Amino acid sequence: AYLESFYNFCQNIGGATAEVMGKILGFEADRRCFIITINSFGTELSKDDRAKLYPRCGQLFPDGLVKLAKADDYDQVQNVAQYYGEYRNIFDNVGNGPSEKTLEDRFFEQEVKLNVLAFQQQFHFGVFYSWLKLKEQESRNIVWIAECIAQRNRGKIDNYVPIF
Repeated sequence: AYLESFYNFCQNIGGATAEVMGKILGFEADRRCFIITINSFGTELSKDDRAKLYPRCGQLFPDGLVKLAKADDYDQVQNVAQYYGEYRNIFDNVGNGPSEKTLEDRFFEQEVKLNVLAFQQQFHFGVFYSWLKLKEQESRNIVWIAECIAQRNRGKIDNYVPIF
């Protein structure tokens, strides 16, 4: 609910803020829809209840959300992603091997790209949000590197999400 409200607030500001934040928040909404759908498989969450959890903004709204609500397995979610170029690339390059990027990693990489792009424009409030999100990613990267060192697993130390 807050994501939709924040999205609408940014759209009401208008200008570059609406453009930049619309892309970033729309992506965040879509990512949540994909993750909610995938994580609900094998649980007691019904398709109707799952659909109620989806944010009502982003590229997937409304047609993609209807298709996601009907999905029964990962392949069907991947088929929905094929209709959207940005998400097609994310889902196409997902792996589960030790040196491969997971779906979560791919989403984080795309989020970083969108947040870096926010600095390409001037005179909007999106840079503050993007700066904060990039700092969060930097913290995740530091924790990842620290965990790799603590577990003596230096082979995976380079699997962090680069920011710049």
